[in-house]
Order: sequence, then structure tokens, then C-alpha cells
Amino acid sequence: MENRKNYNNLLKKELQNIEISGKKPKLLLHACCGPCFTIPHEILKDFFDITILYNNSNIYPKTEHDRRLNELKKYLSDLGAKIEVIETKYDNENYNLELEPRASDKEGHERCRICFKKRLKEGFEYASKHGFDYFGTVMTISRYKNAQDINKIGENLQIDYPTVKWLYADFKKDNGYEKSLIVIKEHEMYFQEYCGCKYSYNAYLEKQAKK
Repeated sequence: MENRKNYNNLLKKELQNIEISGKKPKLLLHACCGPCFTIPHEILKDFFDITILYNNSNIYPKTEHDRRLNELKKYLSDLGAKIEVIETKYDNENYNLELEPRASDKEGHERCRICFKKRLKEGFEYASKHGFDYFGTVMTISRYKNAQDINKIGENLQIDYPTVKWLYADFKKDNGYEKSLIVIKEHEMYFQEYCGCKYSYNAYLEKQAKK
């Protein structure tokens, strides 16, 4: 069995090295929503020049996609943070072509790993083309996202993009998730009740119907 890595410690070591260097690298940070961005931003803001990538065609329906994007922008406005948000074109239908064969998977299994890889690959491509030093994601703050899976995918993708360094992280550690709930409450943020894709949305509707 492969040893599990402590990605939280790897992040801390990386931040220490950046602090020692005296430089502020350019980070392209994938964000899926405002709530998940909260604590990662607090941790990273003093070390990186951050640009947000919102490439989340997995989110269904489009009204939900737009609501999460607007909530993210509202949070940035509340903070007075002048961070650019790169938005990719929403195309849920084509995005799901690769996921549909795994429609019956439970959340957290292969369908999710395919979804992670699609968005992270898009992120690496953008970061590579636009001169970013690092690429990372906020998704590891979620209790329902496997940090081992996400970081392994990022590590493997990094091989094809040698000018961009993958930012290892597990933002749920050190009570990151619990801290995010406090920030969400303080800012009265919309906090979604399902992961985002149509498969998790349908599962959510089924659960609600049984109540």
C-alpha cells in the first residue's frame, strides 16, 4: 500500500522556502466557490501574487455555477481584495461526456478523480501559457474531497508542465474546514448543499425527497 503523504506539512515547508527567498511567486489558484476559497486565501495571500481560475463546467445547473461564482466575487469585494478572476466558458454538456460512463459511481470514487483531473489539467495549461510559477486548488479544504487523490493528480500533471510547480496542500488540516465555517457565517455566504455535478445534484434531490 502506498504511503500517505502529509501535504499540509509539504505546504508549510514550501511557504517557508518562499519566505526565505524574499520573492512573491505568481500563483494560479483554482477555486470552486467562495466558501472553499476563504481559508486557503488567508494562508496563501502573504506569500503569493494570486490569480483565481474559475473553470467549473462540472457544476450543475448553470444557475448554481453562476451563484457560486458571484458569491466568490462578493467575498473578494467584502475583503477589498483586488484579485483577478479568470472565468472559462461554461459547457456542462461536453464536460460530462467523459464522466457519463461513471454515472453510477458514488461520490469520492473514479468519476470524481476524472473530474479533478479535467479541471486541474485545464489549470496547468493556462498557468503554463501565461507565465505562472505555481498552480494549485482550494478543493482540499472540503471534508468530502480526498487530498491524497487531488495532490497525486496534480503531481502527475506537473510532469507535463515543467515551468509550473504544483502547490501541495491539504487545507482541511489545522481545523481549516472548521475555520472556514466561521468565516462563512461572518460574511453570510451562500453555502451549497451538494458538491456541484449533476450526479451529486440528483443524489441531493433524492435525499431531500425522502425527508
